[in-house]
Amino acid sequence: MKSFKLLLGAAMLLAACTPKARIDCTVAGAPESQVEVKLLDINVYKVLDTVRTDASGRFRYAVDVKSGQPEFIYLFKDGARIASLLLSEGEKAVVKTDTLGNYQVEGSPESVLLADVERRIASFSRDMNATDDARELSSLYIDYYRACTRYVLTNSKSLTVIPVLFQQLDANTPVFSQYTDAILFRNTLDSLQTVYPESRYVKALEKETLRRENAMKLRTLVGSADTQGYPDIKLSDVNGQKVKLSEVDAKAILLHFWDSSVAEDKMFNLDNLMPLWERWNKRGLQIYAVDVNTDKNMWASVVRAQKLPWINVNDGLGAASSAVMLYNVSAVPASFLLAGGELVGTIKGDKELEKELSRILK
Repeated sequence: MKSFKLLLGAAMLLAACTPKARIDCTVAGAPESQVEVKLLDINVYKVLDTVRTDASGRFRYAVDVKSGQPEFIYLFKDGARIASLLLSEGEKAVVKTDTLGNYQVEGSPESVLLADVERRIASFSRDMNATDDARELSSLYIDYYRACTRYVLTNSKSLTVIPVLFQQLDANTPVFSQYTDAILFRNTLDSLQTVYPESRYVKALEKETLRRENAMKLRTLVGSADTQGYPDIKLSDVNGQKVKLSEVDAKAILLHFWDSSVAEDKMFNLDNLMPLWERWNKRGLQIYAVDVNTDKNMWASVVRAQKLPWINVNDGLGAASSAVMLYNVSAVPASFLLAGGELVGTIKGDKELEKELSRILK
């Protein structure tokens, strides 16, 4: 029994030591009312609790917040958001709001910044909805875009840039819609990672940054197709050396996409590609094999174990790789034949490939 009490006491002490942030909120005009406390879980709200105000409209609430991982916390009443907070461990945010969402906050510097961000967003939305004039709409958007860019650049180590960067004009149009915005996303990500490397919001920003960077690369690569007849790619081989597809010295190149984690793809290397290589390499064939396995260590081990003699590359991004998107690869294995600076086409089956190689390498 003594041992059980000691364990229970230790568990209670551990729970008491869990990092907290505290909210002391008064909602004007809402005595004895229910308020929902929600956490932003990347792109959806997660309900933490429903609390009840006292006769003066006041309630207090403690939120678990891990060290170095501030949380976006939102207060809702009757389905409407009445306050937005960005809370760090140990903070006590004192909030005064009403049922329309006109609020002020003290005790949490990031929450104060977030409140200002949200006021600017709301003002921009009202201005956009107040006019149908195309020129005025364009002018409003350009001014707001520049203001948002300035905010992000001057607050690059504040998590309040997250809602700024992820703003949408509508369901399909982000405020930051230029392909070159990937540079701003990358610079901001690098800054935030120095302060909040474990934050879920920073990790979400990293995914979006990679997506935008790949889209920017894709635009560049598509542009390169004008000079050589096919989109160029440049990926790292097993030794970490970048190999550019357009610089491969061969009469014909088989661009092959595969997955080193799939047994059938590994067998394809030995049963199909190796005989093809042995038969045609000396006559001018090179294979440029792009692996889509995100585990680069596994890929390198397979390449070395199978002693694959051709060019093997992998950027570790899997389906998000610019090469995969560029060649519209939806399933592997998939192969494309390049010759004479042109994309001959997608190869379907050994017979078709042999026929094309016989024609090109005669």
